[in-house]
Amino acid sequence: MTALQWVLLAVGIALIAGIVFFVWQRQRSQRLRRDFGPEYERTVEEAGQREGEAELRDRVERRRSLDIRPLSADARARYSDSWRLIQERFVDHPVQAIRAADDLVQQVMNERGYPTEDFEQQASDLSVDHSDVVMTYREAHDASLKSDRGQASTEELRKAMVGYKSLFDRLLEEPVSR
Repeated sequence: MTALQWVLLAVGIALIAGIVFFVWQRQRSQRLRRDFGPEYERTVEEAGQREGEAELRDRVERRRSLDIRPLSADARARYSDSWRLIQERFVDHPVQAIRAADDLVQQVMNERGYPTEDFEQQASDLSVDHSDVVMTYREAHDASLKSDRGQASTEELRKAMVGYKSLFDRLLEEPVSR
């Protein structure tokens, strides 16, 4: 082979490698977008695409290290009874009911094996298994904080209750294997 042929071969290999890398990277982004839904958009908007996608991949790795367990039938029944009482209280005491809903969701998360020390970490961990409800959980938590300051409207509290209920229902189900 001549030197020109070697150069053309090297350029061709580099071009093919670049195309393969581009396609692989695009597929990885599409998979993250599909798996995380709105949480993908939120994370990428906050951190940029490269850093946001790296964070989402880190979440998946962290989730794999957690021992997430299903609840026993007794625990599910006990938590369901508690939720019914909280919903009943909402009509007359919405602020206290929202606090109780937040506490109950954290109790269930803790029993399932999710760390509960820091809200942002909770939401990140939950986003791996429950990406479809993590945004409503974030909104419910924000409304709960506003409520603690006396700044939440009744409608915000109602939406928060619905958000907590969505996550609560998902947490009572079997875990998703990742």
